[in-house]
Amino acid sequence: MSIVVTGGAGYIGSHVVRAFVKAGLDCVVIDDLSSGHREFVPEDVPFVEASLLDTAALEATMADYDVQAVVHLAGYKYAGVSVDRPLHTYEQNVQGTVSLLQAMERSGVDAIVFSSSAATYGTPDVDTVTEDTPTAPESPYGESKLIGEWLLRDAERANGTRHTSLRYFNVVGSAVPELYDSSPHNLFPLVIRALREGRTPRINGEDYATPDGTCVRDYVHVADLAEAHVVAARALLEGRDLERVYNLGCGDGVSVRQIMDAAAEVSGIDFTPEVGPRRPGDPARIVASGELAARDLDWKVRYSVVDMFRSAWEAGPTNA
Repeated sequence: MSIVVTGGAGYIGSHVVRAFVKAGLDCVVIDDLSSGHREFVPEDVPFVEASLLDTAALEATMADYDVQAVVHLAGYKYAGVSVDRPLHTYEQNVQGTVSLLQAMERSGVDAIVFSSSAATYGTPDVDTVTEDTPTAPESPYGESKLIGEWLLRDAERANGTRHTSLRYFNVVGSAVPELYDSSPHNLFPLVIRALREGRTPRINGEDYATPDGTCVRDYVHVADLAEAHVVAARALLEGRDLERVYNLGCGDGVSVRQIMDAAAEVSGIDFTPEVGPRRPGDPARIVASGELAARDLDWKVRYSVVDMFRSAWEAGPTNA
């Protein structure tokens, strides 16, 4: 018996794979390496290089490895870029999920943990987001994740598919130095890249209605996130009931300036960040309650902002 991890060669997916291995659960990775890294997958974990759009390859993998459940992390994850590439985003995230669910149905696999996103909420008009906060995605990426949740709901109605969706907020840090966030868009790698290249990191707006004037967001460590996937997958495999959606947030946000302070402390580089104008559509504060996940998924926040930045700083191909 094994668990398929789609996107298991990516930053988050590779941490999830290692969490499964540590927990003694067999898994197999499917990834097309469009943004993942083959070296992120442990050598003793089976790896299949394939697109989610290749339903036959998915079916073959499920048969070859006696798959009983799926953790679905693969997808096109750049919300801002998705505005310029909507058709590509829907193809990868919506059609890819349809293909995966078709392969599961044909293979008799009826349990799936879905990697969703805080982007499903858009710009909520509440300070603390709960699972009952209305969804109003503002990008094709956010829309595609919400559609993914709908597809799972409909598969449950039609075929009895057991599922839960984990809505991520800002995932940062690293559990081991060889796994790192290589995104060209996320804040932590942008700050790290700037400092290593001798440039000054930038803050977009410092006149928000927050304690220090900069945007406040919910940041969670990737290792904590990975552990939640293990608990969710085990629950589904054991037939336990889960909520259909969980927010993986800490309920207490961190400001951009606090991250800059942590970067200076960890790196030893004394810098004053550049300040630019606000970016359109950036709300002042978005944090999420993780109460449901704490109740059902053993969700805990184990890292401070300094811990999170230090683990990111010490990871990656340029960590020396």
